[in-house]
Amino acid sequence: MSTRHDPYAAFRHRNYTLFMAGSLLAQIGGGGQGLAIGWELYQRTGQPLALGMAGLAQALPMIVLTLLAGYLADRFDRKHLLILSITGGALMSAALALLSVLEGPLWMIYALLALNASVLTLGRPARTAILPLLVPREVLENAVAWRTSLQQISSVAGPALGGLVIAFSVPAAYLASAAAAGLFALLLALMRLPPVTQTTSGITWSQLVAGVHFVRGQKLILAAISLDLFAVLLGGATYLMPVYATDILKVGERGLGLLQAAPAVGALITALLMAHRPPMQRAGRTLLFAVAGFGVATILFGLSQSFYLSLFALFLTGVCDNVSVVVRHTLVQLLTPDVMRGRVAAVNGIFIGSSNELGGFESGVVAQAFSPAVSVVSGGIGCLLVVLVAALAAPQLRRFTSFKEAVAAQQAQQA
Repeated sequence: MSTRHDPYAAFRHRNYTLFMAGSLLAQIGGGGQGLAIGWELYQRTGQPLALGMAGLAQALPMIVLTLLAGYLADRFDRKHLLILSITGGALMSAALALLSVLEGPLWMIYALLALNASVLTLGRPARTAILPLLVPREVLENAVAWRTSLQQISSVAGPALGGLVIAFSVPAAYLASAAAAGLFALLLALMRLPPVTQTTSGITWSQLVAGVHFVRGQKLILAAISLDLFAVLLGGATYLMPVYATDILKVGERGLGLLQAAPAVGALITALLMAHRPPMQRAGRTLLFAVAGFGVATILFGLSQSFYLSLFALFLTGVCDNVSVVVRHTLVQLLTPDVMRGRVAAVNGIFIGSSNELGGFESGVVAQAFSPAVSVVSGGIGCLLVVLVAALAAPQLRRFTSFKEAVAAQQAQQA
């Protein structure tokens, strides 16, 4: 007799509940701050390239520091490292608020964005690697599904609330982000985590790139995160939202908040459905179809001149993106030994985290050189081409069925 699926299994564990409550608050604050940054830069410059430069300023620290951050997550206490990182981010948010009030120079905004990205990057692998310490292994897939659900709630609430806040005061959005991060740090301090095996090796190049070697040896993980990397790099339209809200759809800051929230609404509904369903049985094919759907929806958004059609297209991007996120995160967590989680999370962060920001830079450059529509539509087409290449070049991804079978195959290979 099969055991009944418990859709709320992860929340039976106190540490997971505390972590997700704090993370939800911090991400809502961060979503509002991201909206405020884009709005302030575009209102002050009127240039799409200014939005792309914000992406570049945040991407470079991720690329430079992520491998070091992964080593730190495997070498030191992950909870303490995460608290330091979040506290640093809160201080940077407060500094952005002060700079906004004083209408400081743009280069200082970009410098603060780079510093903010640096301190958050140093804690990001720890933030990912800490998840398996919060729940038993058998409910990890459920924990990942709920984590994405709550991330999408924050992605809805952050921009929606941010649009209201910045209509009143842009600096207030930065201060709200700082306060939310402080609450997350406090909740983390209340958690008691089990001891974990930590690497005792000193910081060497081989230790820094150990996660790279591990991912390269795990063909299934490599294929999944490579697919997401290029899809996000080419298909991201988020950084051009202020341009669409102001010049194309003409809906102002409140409309901008709704546009920013639309992908998260789609992702949230999908994540809730996935959390209430039994584990996936055709995960590889589902991932390929989801990324292809993301590309089609991106093209639809780029061509749209209607606010409501644009909302629908962005809703669909969220639906498709959430499927790929759940598959990728669950696969990485289940196939990675605990002593390597930080460094593997760092590699995953380089693939995905920096691609979001570099994708923003790419979108801004193409929009500046041609038009926002050309930037978005060409990115969606590129996304479809990436899916085609992945389907042909990575047969193991097409054959990937369930997470349980993937773990069993890895264990058989290691035996």
